[in-house]
Amino acid sequence: MPADFPNARRTIDLLEVLQQKTQGNLTEDEVRMLQEVLYELRLSFVETSQRQTRKKR
Repeated sequence: MPADFPNARRTIDLLEVLQQKTQGNLTEDEVRMLQEVLYELRLSFVETSQRQTRKKR
């Protein structure tokens, strides 16, 4: 399945907005989960985009 960078970026952006808007209203577990999900998505986005760049060379 080919990477869908625009939609992946939109999903990350949406979760970042959710994180900002819910700041102070989440439990510690919810905060941690959201941080971990964002970290994993960002890392995956960067790794996948780097792989795509290397393939094009």
